[in-house]
Amino acid sequence: MKRRDFLAGSAACSLAALTGQALAQSGPLTKIIFPFAAGGGGDALCRLLAQHIGPLLDRNIIVENRTGGDGLIGIKAVKGANPDGTTVLVTTGPTMYLLPMVETTPSFDAAKDFVPVSQLVRFEFCVFVGTAVPAEVKDFKQFVAWLKANPDKATFGVPSNGTIPHFSGSRLEQALGIKLTRVAYRGSAPIINDLVRGHMPFAISTLTDAIPQHRAGNIRILAVGNETRSPFLPDAPTLKENGIDLVADAWYGMWLPAGASTDFAKKLSEAAAAALAKPEVKEKLLAIGLIPVGSTPEGLTRQLAANTAFWQPVVKETGYKITN
Repeated sequence: MKRRDFLAGSAACSLAALTGQALAQSGPLTKIIFPFAAGGGGDALCRLLAQHIGPLLDRNIIVENRTGGDGLIGIKAVKGANPDGTTVLVTTGPTMYLLPMVETTPSFDAAKDFVPVSQLVRFEFCVFVGTAVPAEVKDFKQFVAWLKANPDKATFGVPSNGTIPHFSGSRLEQALGIKLTRVAYRGSAPIINDLVRGHMPFAISTLTDAIPQHRAGNIRILAVGNETRSPFLPDAPTLKENGIDLVADAWYGMWLPAGASTDFAKKLSEAAAAALAKPEVKEKLLAIGLIPVGSTPEGLTRQLAANTAFWQPVVKETGYKITN
């Protein structure tokens, strides 16, 4: 496991400056634990939040990447942390509700082991095809007809097993009545490469990863998994518009360890909402495919419960499990 500490504010927020007068001028050092590697959209979100929430709460905030176990290492670090408000978890919603579903012995219970703070941003998934699918297949319904006529080619790629794209494929298989073969990759980039080269017919992955090659004409996005059309690609219809009862978007949320003050959770939620509402923050997030949302702690609880209720029977029917 690699552990990296990154500063979210100015040079005055360095660890050396957290002594003497600096301590007298600001609140306690706070860590945002992000359970995935640095460099991606979620990591950028954390650093923007640290930069803009810190002054609102009069705190120095750093971001710590605790990677490993598909997010489990960082989640467990926050679960076991002192609930004094100085350790915060930011991770994807699916990590919080899917991991307990697929583990043979769940390592945590999101509702019992954490105090909700806020839903932060959401991001989107889509169904897209590559050069192995004839150019005359222009839309999702034509693609379904092509799959039915070519069942030996009904293979799709996903960025990883145990994810929203994985279980979206299972849901799609049920809805279409077509046997689909799933191939798990390590991320979106190798999937897209295989689609461009004609090695894989179609895939389910994040919209922002697929858009550049879609606009270049190398792949074709046929449907998005949102409740409504995406602001990033408004011409692409949703799966629901195509008669598929499936909403497969995802989001990032913020939690504190169980036992933390609910009053502080509310204060932190309000600070996060204020940061997300800043024009410069919204612009940077939208540029990387993240749509600012912001919510109350109660709103996060409702979102987590709704997603859990929707995906639990889908996951259970697949029988997919990981040994922990």
